[in-house]
Amino acid sequence: MNIVLINPPHTAIGSRVPDDHLPPLGLLAIGGPLIDAGHAVRLVDAEFGPMPREDLVRGALIGDPDFVLIGHSGSTSAHPTSVAIARMIKAESPGTIVIYGGVFPTYHWHDILNATDAFNVIVRGEGEATIVALAEALEMRRPLAGVAGIAYRDDLGRPFATQPAMTIAELDAWRVGWELIDHRRYSYWGGKRAVVMQFSRGCPHLCNYCGQRGFWTRWRHRDPVSFAKEIAWLYRTQGIELINLADENPTSSKKAWRAFLDAMIAENVPVLIVGSTRADDIVRDADILHLYRKAGVIRWLLGMENTDEETLSLIRKGGSTKSDREAIRLLRKHGILSMATWVAGFEDEGLRDLWRGFRQLIAYDPDQIQALYVTPHRWTPFFRIAKDRKVIQQDVRLWDYKHQVLKMTRLKPWMLFFSVKLIELAVQSRPKALARILFHPDPEQRHSMRWYTQMGRRVWFCEVWGFLVSDRRVTDGPTLAEFWGAPQDAEEESMIFSRAAWKPAIPAVEGGSIREEKKLAG
Repeated sequence: MNIVLINPPHTAIGSRVPDDHLPPLGLLAIGGPLIDAGHAVRLVDAEFGPMPREDLVRGALIGDPDFVLIGHSGSTSAHPTSVAIARMIKAESPGTIVIYGGVFPTYHWHDILNATDAFNVIVRGEGEATIVALAEALEMRRPLAGVAGIAYRDDLGRPFATQPAMTIAELDAWRVGWELIDHRRYSYWGGKRAVVMQFSRGCPHLCNYCGQRGFWTRWRHRDPVSFAKEIAWLYRTQGIELINLADENPTSSKKAWRAFLDAMIAENVPVLIVGSTRADDIVRDADILHLYRKAGVIRWLLGMENTDEETLSLIRKGGSTKSDREAIRLLRKHGILSMATWVAGFEDEGLRDLWRGFRQLIAYDPDQIQALYVTPHRWTPFFRIAKDRKVIQQDVRLWDYKHQVLKMTRLKPWMLFFSVKLIELAVQSRPKALARILFHPDPEQRHSMRWYTQMGRRVWFCEVWGFLVSDRRVTDGPTLAEFWGAPQDAEEESMIFSRAAWKPAIPAVEGGSIREEKKLAG
């Protein structure tokens, strides 16, 4: 079949301000299996420019594709754009099948199929195995009811979902379609040729606001040696200089992560690694942090979310302020940058609460911070906690964590916004932070901090301009449940967990030697 994958242009500030663009891993991850199944696959990445919708649709329909698939990593805020593109495709070519995938459509499939006939099929959960089975069913004209993990309209026009798909037991069984992109066009970290990869999927922790944990259903990881070899291959054949890990928590298993670090060191390639992890994993790994840096890890985003113990308990974070501070100290000791996320709005904070949060951030002394606003997802347990709170932002394109979407009773929107902006400015401009930007002894780290500061400054001013001029908020909006619908936390796990009989062989470290071990999954 002739298949086109579409990465829509994203309206989020983080996509529009930086000069760098990263490849769409999710689409490449399903592109590889489709190519291996014998299909002709092409990617239209509209993030560049961004590409006008008319040009996007015209380019996508070249060659009369049998179906197009639309997906974006920022699936909630990208949804309105995805719908608009699908409608334009249908208007131009009514017979073209339009498939939609991602986290947001996985859970909102019923509402989407009710609201528009622009999408023929929605893929729910992981896409690799499901899209291959779906393509085969479409090509052979078999009933779609036999394909697990999809939703569509039945013969009576009613939204219908098949049984959930099984999770992929062996992540290494499916390859990423790197040949779909020109690697020279993609960069990150101030012009370094870069790609997005996943060592693992899911997270074993129970944070109740996370929109990713249930989507992936269970934490699983790739074979550490194979993963390191793929990174080395990308460096040697495509000149890749930086890997941005899209994992929620790649370090969950110390044994698997240690095996990956050893394998990367053995490959001996000058590739930098950035990603996200938990502070308590860093503290746990204090004895091997020197290997992190030797393997190329240059920055971790620490999902601390808040600096208040009661708030951390409310969201079931499972960490502590003590481990957060210690993780930042340990990372700095080993030459690894720390970026602390701090989320406003989990509770009904006042100015005094924000002041206390600011003082705690200063005490943490992170190299960088990323201030966000709580953005509840319908399929998470936190949505049920917050379902009666009022919505002040009804433009779904702004549900990107960088815009305030929920009303606070003790703070007007402008009070919260400018408090958060001042906290960002004060933390990033304090003397310690400026000294590291200007005089850090490691030139790579100095480059990293200067690049992030430059991008952060541009985003900061764009956000202020947006708040004052272009963003529109409502004063008496609907409740969260009225806006999105009833809580879906009972459906949080999007797939059925498939327990593999055996995991791939991974090198396990014992007494300084490496041996090959097969381990029962558990």
